[in-house]
Amino acid sequence: MTVPPQDLVGPFTVVQQLIAAHLVGGRMVTGEEIALRVDQTLTQDATGTLVMQELEALGLDRVRTELSVQYVDHNILQADERNAEDHVFLRSAARRFGLWYSKPGNGVSHPTHMQRFGIPGKTLIGSDSHTCAAGALGMLAIGTGGLDVALAMAGEPLYLRMPEIWGIRLDGELPDWVSAKDVILELLRRHGVKGGVGRILEYHGPGLAQLSAMDRHVIANMGAELGATTSVFPADDAVLAFLRAEHREDDYTPLAADPDSRFDLTEDIDLASLEPLVAKPTSPGNVVPVREAAGTPVAQVVIGSSANPGLRDFAVAAAMVKGRQTSGEVSFEVNPTSREILQDLTRMGATFDLIAAGARIHQAGCLGCIGMGQAPAVGQNSLRTFPRNFPGRSGTADDAVWLCSPETAAASALVGHLTDPRAWALREDVDAPHLNLPEQAAVNTGMLEPPLPPDESRGVELVRGPNISALPELDPLPGEWDGPVLLKVGDDVSTDEISPAGAKALPYRSNLPRLADFTLTRIDPDYPGRARRAGPHLIVAGDNYGQGSSREHAAITPRLLGLRAVIAKSYARIHWQNLANFGVLALEFTDPADYHRIEQGDRLHLADLHAALAGDAEPRLVVHNADKDEDYQVTHRLSARQRENVPAGGVIPALAARRDGGPT
Repeated sequence: MTVPPQDLVGPFTVVQQLIAAHLVGGRMVTGEEIALRVDQTLTQDATGTLVMQELEALGLDRVRTELSVQYVDHNILQADERNAEDHVFLRSAARRFGLWYSKPGNGVSHPTHMQRFGIPGKTLIGSDSHTCAAGALGMLAIGTGGLDVALAMAGEPLYLRMPEIWGIRLDGELPDWVSAKDVILELLRRHGVKGGVGRILEYHGPGLAQLSAMDRHVIANMGAELGATTSVFPADDAVLAFLRAEHREDDYTPLAADPDSRFDLTEDIDLASLEPLVAKPTSPGNVVPVREAAGTPVAQVVIGSSANPGLRDFAVAAAMVKGRQTSGEVSFEVNPTSREILQDLTRMGATFDLIAAGARIHQAGCLGCIGMGQAPAVGQNSLRTFPRNFPGRSGTADDAVWLCSPETAAASALVGHLTDPRAWALREDVDAPHLNLPEQAAVNTGMLEPPLPPDESRGVELVRGPNISALPELDPLPGEWDGPVLLKVGDDVSTDEISPAGAKALPYRSNLPRLADFTLTRIDPDYPGRARRAGPHLIVAGDNYGQGSSREHAAITPRLLGLRAVIAKSYARIHWQNLANFGVLALEFTDPADYHRIEQGDRLHLADLHAALAGDAEPRLVVHNADKDEDYQVTHRLSARQRENVPAGGVIPALAARRDGGPT
């Protein structure tokens, strides 16, 4: 890959090559803020409506990226008019601003983008945390908040802290009944949900030869569950074979690490030593061997999602259940991830095998993964090939969701309890399936609408239904204020807990005042009412606050309810960025032990904030607890750019002030 002339000296890893080729600001020094040119963007319907409103607020005429795509894949169940209203709005916005539009039922954004638009060597950002899946093709693909995507569409760079590069060497070959899902579950078993924070994972080694591009998608997708900025694979023969099958061979560019390039830290995985793994409720990091949990009753099995999206993942399950009947105790659900994959599965005869075995075939989309349908019964175990099992994400408050490979899912569906597929195969005296997948994909672009020409797009009016609110006006951060600690939470609070997914809340994702009624209700049902009465307030949190989804609603709706600052031990990357984007001050304890000194209800005082956030000031503040007469040292990690945005009330008010020539 060609690196632009800069003061950069190789040899480079694949990640460093990608960053160097797109670097427009900053230095490739770990921890420093860098700015990257963005080639492609991805938005989906759960986050895209806000992005389109942000484009409108920015006064954008037409997107300035090489390619931007709006997918409708999350909220495709139309139980009332709200989701349909958003679909109409999003199509009108795509036509107005010059985006591709992927219609409901065409497929989950991540595998569909790989199939139709992914190009090795390009940058992609998306308002979905699993955008990182495109790293399987040798892209630098990063999930961000929607406002960062909107700014990229307007021609602005992406800003982030230069991560550490973590080299993961794969050796050997996967045994029978073990697949790509078990590779990423092994990393989660070793390192948990915070193991990748501040890092990009780069996979290399001879073990890659066994992994197809879609196998790599499985691994790259769930790098988000490690907290990683993204994951990257080289662009090699497996990527070429994938693009050739998609009739896009001309988009292939080889991409490999330079000889003698170095990683910041390294790890080895012997693929031959892996075994079937499962993540127990209620965290993707709660991983154990399947054999240790074998025998656990299972009431629901769901195959699909962006975490196991490939044709192979469905075909192996179909081969296992062919000629058999799934357990009467199990609801066996199949979520095709794209219309193309459903077509290929059908022409193989595998769809028939799944249906004959008792499968319920759903439309191509996210659905159960985001709690839009397929909600399990209370107290019953649901076994899924999904990326996340945070409490309540399934749509059932008291859920019990387990994460596993398609092999483990299919074996368990057949017997009615969690089963190691190796043990099932031994009992049934069957060999591991050897799949004969088609060399050419059933490419179908009928549900993809290309951008309108500029002269046509300018005349398109945005179509707003009554459930689509306007972006709120955000007031500046006061220089001095005090407020109560309205909520104190522990470690690993997810954005699903801050702004819930599911069929009740998600239809209001375009109606921010109404969506605010759901904010943090999974932790404290009374939080929205108490927040409205309290006015400006704070939240105190433990480690990894805001893990999971990229949804910026988790920053906006608390802000609408009066949240002005969070003090945490540490933050998940995307949520930390989203808080800054919308003018919420994200502070961190200098001494983590101070977390235990603050109680919910304590009144905290913050003074001289504007001086503390000045560009040349030390990133340290003192917070006074008026109830206990104690002071706590806190710090922030805001860049000089963010130090201007946060006091202004967020990025959009800061941009408006600069545009008007006023102070920020």
